[in-house]
Amino acid sequence: MEEARLKKIAELREVLEERIRSLEAEIEGLKMILEFVNNLLLERSFKRADEIISVRAPEAVQVAQPPPKEPAKIIPLRSGSGELLANIYVEDRNLRIVPEPDKKFDANTPPFEAFLIEKVLNKMREIDQESVRRGELRQEEILSYEIKKDGSIIREILIQNVTPQRERELRSAIRWTLEKMYEKTKVS
Repeated sequence: MEEARLKKIAELREVLEERIRSLEAEIEGLKMILEFVNNLLLERSFKRADEIISVRAPEAVQVAQPPPKEPAKIIPLRSGSGELLANIYVEDRNLRIVPEPDKKFDANTPPFEAFLIEKVLNKMREIDQESVRRGELRQEEILSYEIKKDGSIIREILIQNVTPQRERELRSAIRWTLEKMYEKTKVS
C-alpha cells in the first residue's frame, strides 16, 4: 500500500517537473516575442512626420502585400577581444549561423567536429530521439542541423527545432567553438 502511494507521488513529481520545463520554455518564447515587438515598436515609432506621410498609401484601393520576412533576432558572436566572428539569425525555432565574410573557419579545425558537432549537436539530437521513444516529443520536433560549406570552409550552419532553453546553450557553445577556431587560424 505504501509502495503504491510512493510510486504515485514519484509519478506526480515527474509530471510537475515536465510541466515546469514546459512553462519555462513557453516563458522564454514569450520573452523573445516581447523583445521582437518592443524592437519593432521602437523602430516604427521614432520616424519623422514627413517620413510617415511619404509612406502613406494613396486613397486608391491597393492590394495589401505581406511584408518581407525578417529574422526575429540577430545575435552577434564576438571573440573575447571584441572581434565579430559570426551572426546568429534566430527565427521561430531555427538558428542560422553565418560567419563573417573575412573569417575562414575550416570545418577540420578543432574543436568544430569533436566539440560542437559530436558533444553538443549530436548529443542534443540523441536526447530528442530518446524523448521520441518515450512519447514526449514528436519525430518532426527532433533537433536537426546542416553545415553548408565551400570546400571545407564553413559558410553557414542551420539548426532547426531549437527550444528556448537550448538557444542559450547553443549560442555559448558556438561562440566558444568559433573563438577557439579563430585563435588557431590567427596563429598559423
